[in-house]
Amino acid sequence: MSDEPYEHQVLNPATEEVIATVPGASAEDVDAAVVRAARAQQKWAALAPADRARLLRRFAVAVDEHLEELAQLEVREAGHTVGNARWEAGNVRDLLDYAAGGVERLTGRQIPVPGGLDITILEPLGVVGVIAPWNFPMPIAAWGMAPALAAGNAVILKPAETTPLTALRLAGLAVAAGLPEDLFQVLPGAGAVAGAALVEHPGVAKIVFTGSTRVGKQIMAKCADRVKRLTLELGGKSANIVFADADIEAAAAAAPMSFLDNSGQDCCARTRILVQRSVYDRFLELLAPGIESVVVGDPADEKTQMGPLISKAQLERVRAYVDGGMDGIRGSAPDGPGFWFPPTVLTGVAPHAPVAAEEVFGPVAVVLPFEDEADAVRLANATEYGLSGSVWTRDVGRALRVSGAVAAGNLSVNSHSSVRYWTPFGGYKQSGLGRELGPDALAAFTETKNVFISTEGPAL
Repeated sequence: MSDEPYEHQVLNPATEEVIATVPGASAEDVDAAVVRAARAQQKWAALAPADRARLLRRFAVAVDEHLEELAQLEVREAGHTVGNARWEAGNVRDLLDYAAGGVERLTGRQIPVPGGLDITILEPLGVVGVIAPWNFPMPIAAWGMAPALAAGNAVILKPAETTPLTALRLAGLAVAAGLPEDLFQVLPGAGAVAGAALVEHPGVAKIVFTGSTRVGKQIMAKCADRVKRLTLELGGKSANIVFADADIEAAAAAAPMSFLDNSGQDCCARTRILVQRSVYDRFLELLAPGIESVVVGDPADEKTQMGPLISKAQLERVRAYVDGGMDGIRGSAPDGPGFWFPPTVLTGVAPHAPVAAEEVFGPVAVVLPFEDEADAVRLANATEYGLSGSVWTRDVGRALRVSGAVAAGNLSVNSHSSVRYWTPFGGYKQSGLGRELGPDALAAFTETKNVFISTEGPAL
């Protein structure tokens, strides 16, 4: 792609109407932004920790005061249900509050050594580049932005081309809350132009990227050339393991939204449902009404449970995985304008089939039978990904054994809730590198400096 200026039309995925036209940043725009960010970062890092924390809390308050505005923007640009969009805006607020609480607790250590005192100091990296995806534009942007700012860095956020509007509004709210000008900048644009310039810029100390494994590998290679720090949160193909001793009714009731939330456009979606063979038929009987009753429609309607896919390209991608007359359970979706695909569960699929092994990123799951605990673990780990997953069982010992054996970074037992801003998040294998969120999030945006102070005086 050339470096010529361009404008991107933002579509409402529920109606296919153009809701905004946003200019795309060039490589020169990125360079200028990095220069401005570096200046702002020096002033920001020089502030007393309490002052940085206070300003971040003001930012959180500003987000809370504009929560409904941000949510409605997310409904229009991303097609998220209004309930989800409100949660997402609230998550940005909560992340800023949580990060602000860590500013004054970002402490080093005193290490016992002979002949003196040894201390470590955590210093900010400088300018951090955050490249956010379109599936959760607000929360995932904040996963990188909030702790990076709290640790004393400046942030340049490159949102996805299809979902730049909430990011731009957040940048405006940051300035209105009193954060220094240019400390948090948003540069919409093409990944091959603005994103690449951010990754390759020598003035950017770290890149935080959430997106596909394919693009993550490209970014990793570019960062390697400059030995640039990197956090990657990439694809997933998570298993939902249901043992015969589980509460089958509860497991079946929880299964639909474990992969239909955000129309299945979620790296943590439990799209491989593994069910012990002795309860397989019963589980499918219980699952069918839940899938068929999911309300798919206008994301602005409070009763809607699932909205559209993000784009025509994503709709065609999902269709390509499912077309072919496979058996299973299918819900309903609207006709007419919009990128709609019905909730779909496939049965009788081979574990190595593309729809069972690759990340579809749509409202599609497969149900696979397993024989015993060892077989369940084998199937769960038969993927290049390792991001998340669930285990349903009444046996605490089994829950611990299986959780220890499944190669994934985030697991939940008798639940599908494995992502919280209080706890670390990240993947095994090709699901990524590093961890976000949790109590150590700020430290991931610092350098550790070691200082030795001799206490040995002159010989008497």
